[in-house]
Amino acid sequence: MTYSVIFDMDGTLFQTNTILEPALEETFNHFRSLNLWDQETPIETYRKIMGVPLPVVWERLMPDHSEAIREQANVHFLQQLIAIISVGKGELYPRVKETLQHLVDHNYKIYIASNGLVDYLQAIVNYYELDKWVTETFSIQQISSQNKSDLVQHIKTKYGITYGAVVGDRLSDINAAKDNQLTSIGCRFDFAQEAELAQADVVINNFDELRTVLHELHNRSSLV
Repeated sequence: MTYSVIFDMDGTLFQTNTILEPALEETFNHFRSLNLWDQETPIETYRKIMGVPLPVVWERLMPDHSEAIREQANVHFLQQLIAIISVGKGELYPRVKETLQHLVDHNYKIYIASNGLVDYLQAIVNYYELDKWVTETFSIQQISSQNKSDLVQHIKTKYGITYGAVVGDRLSDINAAKDNQLTSIGCRFDFAQEAELAQADVVINNFDELRTVLHELHNRSSLV
């Protein structure tokens, strides 16, 4: 019986905090140069809402600006993120590659479902060669509803997934698992919030714990 694992990207596989601050700072410096921003860079606000789709991010970070300005910010920010990733300044979490290799060696199927945009995700996949282990990477851009639960449902339908888990750090990942009758594995990493993790079926503190958790879940599903 094939067991599938759907990973979130930001704050789960990829240490987004390693690139977030410089990309956001440069983006707001750009708008300062245009006299469109005169406050501090709202990094802490972004940390609190990390994991929501980017259009929502800019609504929260720039509530008094027009939709056109927010779109400019989104484009500039994305360009900065990709540039930083492409020169190797980001990082995966410790033991990610070893864990993915272990799962593939034990016949798990691996997918990524992210609220990140396609070009951004592809930059990470390309630089870290995640295609060695990941069957396919999916972006919220592929779903008109912009809802993580619908994105996971799309993956389930495309690949005929019956048994599996969603691994992520935020409530959208936990809900996506529950809405699709999959096990939710919460990651107590950089952007996680305890109130959200409390709703997960299982919580891990690092990737070394994931192997044991998934093997137990797989064995349990095999008995059904």
